[in-house]
Amino acid sequence: MARRWPQVEPRPERPASRRARRLDPVAATGLALTLALVVLVGGGLVLAVLALVLRSDPDAIGLDASAARWGSAHSTPFTNDVLNALTKIGQPRSIIALAVALAIVETVRTRNRWIIPFLAVVVAGNGVITTTIKHLADRVRPSFNPVAETLGPSFPSGHSSWSAAFFAAAALVLAREATRRQRVGLAAAAAGMATAIAATRVLLDVHWLSDVIAGLALGWAWFAVCAIAFGGRLIRFGATAERALGAEGDDEPARPPDASRRGGDRGALVR
Repeated sequence: MARRWPQVEPRPERPASRRARRLDPVAATGLALTLALVVLVGGGLVLAVLALVLRSDPDAIGLDASAARWGSAHSTPFTNDVLNALTKIGQPRSIIALAVALAIVETVRTRNRWIIPFLAVVVAGNGVITTTIKHLADRVRPSFNPVAETLGPSFPSGHSSWSAAFFAAAALVLAREATRRQRVGLAAAAAGMATAIAATRVLLDVHWLSDVIAGLALGWAWFAVCAIAFGGRLIRFGATAERALGAEGDDEPARPPDASRRGGDRGALVR
């Protein structure tokens, strides 16, 4: 019977297209970095448009005044206490303390020496960029809260940008060995935390609505730059470039990683 049915050779698998490799969620230059690039471009555009509009007319965005009036009209001593407790999480010294704690714990746990540089670049770089833009824009804060006048320039919101950048970076660090559902949960928690802190700045009448939108856009865009530079979940500086160079040999089949290297760098594993 076996002689009557000729054996059919299996078709060789076609090499994945460049687009398919780019969207591969397990590749260093895959879906995560593609999304990071989208966030970078989108965040940069939002920040640029807001800066251009407000430079020509500081009162051009009508929602700013409406949101400020609503926050002032609905504030109570209790809500102010709750909002102040939440907004303190997003202040620079709190973010720095959280970043230091996370860097130490994750470096000891995973033995990845790039986690500390990654978090340092995310937090320190965001602080420098935010402060520079603040002084260049020199926008006046809302006048409903007397405390706002003592806090310096308004655009963009520093609490918002620091929170957006750090919590996104923390989610990336913690998601390296997580399941897909856990990664989605971490990303949602990071975005929700940053948005909540940004909202407190408006409700406390210390920032305009456009300030916190710009702050969130700036923080997420800077995080995207750092994520691309450090190879996404690999968290190793230059990993993206290494994969891009390796992808130039499109005709060569992919080789499994050297067995001698599998246990050496847990940070190099994409799960």
